[in-house]
Amino acid sequence: MNRAEPSPTRVVLASASPARLQVLRNAGISAEVVVSGVDEESVRIDDPAALALTLARMKANAVADRLPARPDERRVLIGCDSLLEFDGQALGKPADAAAAIACWRAMRGGTGVLHTGHRVIVSEDGDERATEAVASTVVRFAHLDDTEIDAYVATGEPLWVAGAFTVDGLGGPFVTAIEGDYHNVVGLSLPLLRTLLLELGVAWPTLWNEPLR
Repeated sequence: MNRAEPSPTRVVLASASPARLQVLRNAGISAEVVVSGVDEESVRIDDPAALALTLARMKANAVADRLPARPDERRVLIGCDSLLEFDGQALGKPADAAAAIACWRAMRGGTGVLHTGHRVIVSEDGDERATEAVASTVVRFAHLDDTEIDAYVATGEPLWVAGAFTVDGLGGPFVTAIEGDYHNVVGLSLPLLRTLLLELGVAWPTLWNEPLR
């Protein structure tokens, strides 16, 4: 098995999402998780993509404020937030099982757009640089019957994810197609993240610190 050279860069993920962490690990990047504690429900913006980006910015900035950069390290801090836009509405994590059931009864057989806001802050040699953008992916849902919806919600998975679904977990069979970046639906767009890092002068291979398959 080939292995990447150890990265001298400290990578911090400002998200509690295990799926985002796994996306990075699968791409060869081991990250330190620091949860922002941002109150997502306090932010009200009508445009779902703008809301996702605002929340990603707030999460990244909150963690950056708590982790002052050290002069002897290069640090890459990544903040993300995902929302499903369906019929013009932004759908985050459902408040409870009843909300998840109602969400799925509305979505079944339909099409939504999964928006993930990304903010990246690079700290190096006393300098801090930041950039941000949104990745959007079209998601098509299967036409579930009520029994399938009830069974899926009973697993608890829909309560922990934006739009009450996953594409990489138990919800995978209920997503019939996606148009765009698959990883974005999981919660973090690797192609967009690479582009943002390049804007900040960071080459993707320099972050590899997990075994490469």
